Amino acid sequence: MNLSIFFEPLNEDIFAQLDKPRTLGAYIGRFTGKFPDWRSADIALIGVNERRGQGTVEQHSVAPARVVRQKLYNLHKGAGRCHIVDLGNLRPGITLDDTYLRLKEIVEVLISHNTIPVIIGGSHDLEYGQYMGYEHMERVVNMVTVDSSVDMTEDLDVPANRKQLRQILMHEPNFLFSLGQVGYQSYLVDPEVMATLEKLHFEAYRVGEVHRSMQEMEPVVRMADLLTFDISAIRHQDAPGSTPANPFGLTGEEACQLCWYAGLNDNMTSLGIYEYDPELDDRELTATTIATMVWYFIEGFYHRKNETEFSSSKFTKYAVAFNDNPDRMVFYKSKKSEKWWLEVEPLSDDKGPRIVPCSYEDYLQAIKGEVPNRWILTQARIG
Repeated sequence: MNLSIFFEPLNEDIFAQLDKPRTLGAYIGRFTGKFPDWRSADIALIGVNERRGQGTVEQHSVAPARVVRQKLYNLHKGAGRCHIVDLGNLRPGITLDDTYLRLKEIVEVLISHNTIPVIIGGSHDLEYGQYMGYEHMERVVNMVTVDSSVDMTEDLDVPANRKQLRQILMHEPNFLFSLGQVGYQSYLVDPEVMATLEKLHFEAYRVGEVHRSMQEMEPVVRMADLLTFDISAIRHQDAPGSTPANPFGLTGEEACQLCWYAGLNDNMTSLGIYEYDPELDDRELTATTIATMVWYFIEGFYHRKNETEFSSSKFTKYAVAFNDNPDRMVFYKSKKSEKWWLEVEPLSDDKGPRIVPCSYEDYLQAIKGEVPNRWILTQARIG
């Protein structure tokens, strides 16, 4: 497929000083004259200057991804291989729905060729297009979104970037197995929305829970096929380039940690970072934060362990028995990374067990005779 028809080439002038040896700029193949060979790339960067989902018809005078590129390309490459392409900026569709469909088609083609799209810029509702790119896979998928609010309102009068999760949940065919909401702030979310997430057996973590135990977010991110990140989830001190300004939230370091987890995740096949507004970005601090997040994602990717064969000798199997109960709870621990997984039995006999990421704390809870909440939620979703 000729993906180049969807993209605008990049201007050479912004790369004049970005080809320093041993920096990412010297290794990324970019769309300036000839469209890069994305089929053999590990990761493809995509810029999107589309904010009609915010309720405005005007696009940014400066494409968000342009500023991020200037920061990212100057960062030093880590050790090991680096096969990344920059496809340029997506040409927005005539309508917002057209942009969703273009993004869907691009994501679908890239992940079908084992190339991970990293989407930068645009309003958060574009995650709907990112999500639809998985429809062709004919299996359920897992999604994690990092946001200070939960974009699931039923109000028809609000902009699209405040209700795209509802679009995702209502989409037919429904292929969403799990949703993890990370970093939300209770005073920004309608209690009825949280009640809906609970009824659907989805996981949700307040920003205080992230602060308290970042390590417990690792299995949440490890569960996901796709991750979306609303920059408003990061506090204003570290990322001023978003609306509305948020004095509280994740730190830039925590955002990078989540992206590192995402990169390490063997099942993660797309990342979207949304709601960056360069016109509000004091001293381009947000662009630096986003560039560093992408750097950590890239580094995480090149440190993947390919831990998916649980029957192999690479894992230690633990069976936890409960008092006065013939059933056992089975855990797996990787001998290489020391990460944990949990085997969840379905409620019905016609379905097989599912192995999901968990934490050491889940194992400790089980040996105390308590059923981990992650096991309960997963079993409820399996049915």
